[in-house]
Amino acid sequence: MENILFILTYIAVSASAISGALEARKNEMDIVGAMTIAFVTAFGGGTIRDLLLGRTPIFWVVDPLFSIVTFFVAFITFYRFNNFPTHLLNVPDAIGLSVFSILGATYAMQLNLSGIVAILMGVITGIFGGVLRDLLCNRVPNVFRHSTELYATCSFIGTGIFILLIWLQINPFIASVVGGFVILSLRLLSVQFKITLPKP
Repeated sequence: MENILFILTYIAVSASAISGALEARKNEMDIVGAMTIAFVTAFGGGTIRDLLLGRTPIFWVVDPLFSIVTFFVAFITFYRFNNFPTHLLNVPDAIGLSVFSILGATYAMQLNLSGIVAILMGVITGIFGGVLRDLLCNRVPNVFRHSTELYATCSFIGTGIFILLIWLQINPFIASVVGGFVILSLRLLSVQFKITLPKP
């Protein structure tokens, strides 16, 4: 399971770094801005999770390769994906959301915390990199807007399914794949069909 978590973390970090670098390009930032936004997007949620769970040193401090991969991915994305379609920005963001959400819940369960806490850790890990990214880009985070398609809700539902499958003693890898797929699918479908939470 540890090897799976290791691989999933690299996938999530890479996807989030791509999302951050593309967002920086969209906001006409330079390479320093792109690196900063990529770093915050990739590590923000996991850092908050580790601090809340008392997991220190924080995951990217323990393994410096995470930082190297993030900077490398951000650099390539910034300079090579000049004509990346804006509407496809949601794809790497959705991948990061799904994988980070499952990782956050998994680490909480390893500490024998309650199911609801595990779900919340999953949501926090999944969304807060994007929240910090949007704040640095000087706008209200997408996840908090009325007009934004389902985001945190996707994480909550998919992570809840993952926890339920674990309780039913389904293989953790299968449970991770199913939960992550649910989050990814819900996010992309909500973007495709403009599904939002009910407005007051």
